[in-house]
Amino acid sequence: MPSNKSIDNFLNSFSCIIITGSSSGIGRALLSRIEKSSTSATVFNLSRTPPQDVSNDLNFTHLTCDLSQPLEIKSVVTELQKLMPPQGTILLINNSGIGAYGEFPAPHLEHTMKMVELNTSAPVYLTGLLIEKLKSRGGQIANVASLAGYQPTPLMSTYAATKAFLLHWSIALDAEMKKYGVRSVAICPGPVSTNFSKAAGFISSTGLGGQTADECADEALKAMAKNKPQVITGWKNKLLGMFSARLPKPWAAAIGLRMIQRLKLDRFIKK
Repeated sequence: MPSNKSIDNFLNSFSCIIITGSSSGIGRALLSRIEKSSTSATVFNLSRTPPQDVSNDLNFTHLTCDLSQPLEIKSVVTELQKLMPPQGTILLINNSGIGAYGEFPAPHLEHTMKMVELNTSAPVYLTGLLIEKLKSRGGQIANVASLAGYQPTPLMSTYAATKAFLLHWSIALDAEMKKYGVRSVAICPGPVSTNFSKAAGFISSTGLGGQTADECADEALKAMAKNKPQVITGWKNKLLGMFSARLPKPWAAAIGLRMIQRLKLDRFIKK
C-alpha cells in the first residue's frame, strides 16, 4: 500500500482540488488529510456549510451551494471557474450525500427526493459542468458511494439505489475517461461514525459505526493514489461486499432485510 508520503505526493500532484461537503464526516476527514499533505493546490469546498478550523496554510476557498439545487450548482461552477488556477491537473471529490431509514418513502417523500438529487444528480451535473476542463488538463474524479450500493437494501431502498447508481456510473466513467488522462474512483464505505445517522432520521447514535471517518479517508486516498476504479473501505466490509455482490438480487434483498430487522433500528427513530 502507498505510504503517507505517497499520499502526500498524490495530493501534491494536483493544482486544483474540489470537494463537496467537507464540513463534516468523511468529507472533513478527507480535507484534514489534504491539509496535512502541505499541498500547494488551490482547494475549494462546495456545500451549504463551511468547514471549521481549516489551516491557514491551505490555499482554501469555501463556495456556498445547496447541491440539491441544479441552478445553484450551475451558478457556483461559474464562480469556481473564475477562481481556479488556469493550468494543472484537477481532483474532483463528489462527497456530499444524505441517507434515510425506514419503509419507502420514510422519513417523508420530500427528503427522499432531495436524497436522489443530492446523491445522484448533483455529482453527475457538477462533473458534467467540469468535464471539459478535466479532459483538457487531466486529473481524477472520486465519488463517495457506499457498501450499500452492492445489493438491494430494504429499509434503505432509495439510498442504496442512489449509491448503486454512483458506483456503476463511476466505474463506467473511468473506462471512458482513461484516454484523456482522467481516472474515476468509486469509494464505498460501510458504516462510518459520521452525522449520517442524524441526517437519516435517527435521534441518537445507533452505535453501528465501524470505521472512523479518518480511517475511511486514509484508505480511500490510498486507493485513489493507485487509481483503483473502486474501493470498499474496511476488510470486513470487503468480505461482505464480495459475498452480497455474488448473491442473486432477490436473495440479497431478503437476507439484507432480515439482518437489518435484527438490528432493531426502529428504536432510534423519533415516533
